[in-house]
Amino acid sequence: MSVPPRGREPDPPPEGAVQPPDGELEQPGPRTEEAGPAPDASAGTAAPDDAYAAVLREAEDRWRRALADLDNLRKRHARELEGVAAAERARAAAAFLPVIDNLELALSHAGAADSGAMVEGVRAVRDQAVHVLERLGYSRHAETGVAFDPARHEVVGLVQDPDAEPNTVVQVLRPGYGEAERQLRPAAVTVAKRE
Repeated sequence: MSVPPRGREPDPPPEGAVQPPDGELEQPGPRTEEAGPAPDASAGTAAPDDAYAAVLREAEDRWRRALADLDNLRKRHARELEGVAAAERARAAAAFLPVIDNLELALSHAGAADSGAMVEGVRAVRDQAVHVLERLGYSRHAETGVAFDPARHEVVGLVQDPDAEPNTVVQVLRPGYGEAERQLRPAAVTVAKRE
């Protein structure tokens, strides 16, 4: 059992613990002559029980402290994880702010611009948004003529195309973003079927 440093009160025992009698607890081990005569076994003294109770109290105290430390660690980890998630959401949202600004600028000039310039402006904003997704780790894939891959493509139609190899992507109806486990969505494609 640990002895508290001088000038510091020992911690109170946990609830439900067996309380020792007033005075010093006797440590188990060999007795010295200074401790007085050995208790008579027939008298039924409780010295060994007191020593076991002290060891039990110490073990129970350590157990309660370990549970409290574990609970504090779990709460701290949850707070840190929540903070990291919030920071990542803010980083991703901030990356899209220039895209929104450019869309608003395009909309404000929509009436004054000719349709060709408007289309070019919207295309530039789309390219900027695709670049933001690439920086976040979600590259765009919208290739035709490649072999159909169920991990990257979602078939929305089969077509007969004499110029295309069977089981290849003929047309991309909606591009996909991301690769393997980090995929936002697969590309929606039509595939050349076997004849």
